Amino acid sequence: SMPSEMLIKIFSYLDAVSLLAVGCVNRHFYHLANDNGIWLKIYSSCFQPKKTIWKMKYEQTETVSLGCAALHDRKPGYWKKEYIFKQIAVVKTRVMQLVKPVDPYTGLPCKNKEAMKFFFCMFFCVLCVHVGLFFFFCGVVSFKDTSVTILWYSTDWPCLDILSTLKLFGVIPLLPDQSRAHSKNGPRHRSLVAEYHLANLTEKSVEVGADKLVRLFCLNSGLVVGLWKAKNEIAFVMTSLHYHQLFERSTLGSATVKYALPPHKPLLDDVDPEYGLHDYSLHLDMHGRSCTYLCGTFKSLFCRKDDIADEYLKLTAVSLKDNTKHLPLIGTPGLSWETDVFKGNVKDCYVMDVTLLDDIGKPFWCFSAPVCMDLSSEASGLYGYMGRIYTTDYADSEGKVCVELVWLEETKEYFIVNLVLYLSTKKVNDWFGTNY
Repeated sequence: SMPSEMLIKIFSYLDAVSLLAVGCVNRHFYHLANDNGIWLKIYSSCFQPKKTIWKMKYEQTETVSLGCAALHDRKPGYWKKEYIFKQIAVVKTRVMQLVKPVDPYTGLPCKNKEAMKFFFCMFFCVLCVHVGLFFFFCGVVSFKDTSVTILWYSTDWPCLDILSTLKLFGVIPLLPDQSRAHSKNGPRHRSLVAEYHLANLTEKSVEVGADKLVRLFCLNSGLVVGLWKAKNEIAFVMTSLHYHQLFERSTLGSATVKYALPPHKPLLDDVDPEYGLHDYSLHLDMHGRSCTYLCGTFKSLFCRKDDIADEYLKLTAVSLKDNTKHLPLIGTPGLSWETDVFKGNVKDCYVMDVTLLDDIGKPFWCFSAPVCMDLSSEASGLYGYMGRIYTTDYADSEGKVCVELVWLEETKEYFIVNLVLYLSTKKVNDWFGTNY
C-alpha cells in the first residue's frame, strides 16, 4: 500500500548490490528498482564520464536539460544495464591483467590461483533432468601447478536414469569491488566452462576403477562420476581442469556460450618437415587430487623425420634404453574421494596434467584428465628391473600419451621407464602452417 514515489525514494539510498537484491522480491519491486534516476546516480558516482553532465560545471539550465534527456529518453532499466555492462568490462580488463604474466616453466599464467581467489571465483554444476534443474554448490577445490580439481558431493543427488546433461559453470561476483563488503549471496556472473552428456552413463562411458564402495566412470574432457556399488546411484562428481583457458572460460564467457580464445595464427618459423620438431618442453604432473606422485619438466624434446608414422609425430621424454632418466613415483597412485560420510581411494587411478610447449614456449597441447594403470601381461625384460609392468594410455583428437611403469616389490615403488607423446600431424600442420 505504500506509494511508488515513497518506495523509489527509499530505494535511492541503496547501493547497487542491495538494489539488485530488492528487485528480486516481486514484479512491482523489480520495475521500481529499474528506475533510471537511481541507476544514473549510481553509474555517475562510479564511472565519471568524459563530459561531466551531472556536475555543476556548466550553467544550471544546461545540466538540467542534459540530465532530463539522459533519464526520459531512455527505457526503464537502461542505466542499470549500462552500469552492469561497464562493471563486467572492468572485471574482464582486470582478468586479462592478472593472467598476463607467464610462468617460464609451464608457459601458463603464473597467477591463475591468485586471480581466482581475488575474484572469489567458484564453480558449481547444474544437473539437467527431464523435470527441471538441480543445483549443487558443495564443491571442494584442489589447486595444482597446472590444473584445478573440483569435487562435488551431496546426499540428495537425482536418480541417474533421469539425468540428461551436466553443465559446469564458473561464478564470480557481478560487482566484485562492492561484494567484498556484503554477503556472499549477492548478484553473480555465470560463465559456462564445460557441458557433459550423462544419458546412458554406464553404457557409453569407460569404467576407470573401483574400490569397495564406488565405481568410477570417466567421460570426455576429464569428468569422473562416482556411483555407489550397492545402489548404482551417484555418490560424487569430480572434474579436473587445466589452467590453459580455464580462468578465461570461468570468468569471460556467458551462461550459455563458452568463452573461446582467439584462434592461433601460424607464425613464420624455421620449422622444416625434413628436419622435424625441436626444442619442445613437457611439464608433467601426476596426482590423486590431494597427493602429488610426480611433478617434473622435460626439456629439449625433439622429433626426427624418421619418428613420423601413422599421422603422428613422436616425442620421447623418458626412454626405455636410458635408465639414467627413469623416474620413481612418490607413493602409490590412487584417486582420493570423499562425501559427507565416507572417504575412499581408488587404486591404480590418478590425474595426469600435461602441458606441452613449442619451441618458443607457447602452450601447444594441454589437458588434465583422469587415467588408469593397466597391468600388462608381459614380464619386465629390462636389465635391473624385475617386477610387474603397468601401462597408462591417454588419447584425444590432438595426440596420445603412453606411459610404462615397473613395480619394484623390494622397494615398494613405481618407476616410469617409458614416456612417449604422439602429436597429430593435423595439429602440427595447423599450428605451424606446414605439411608433415
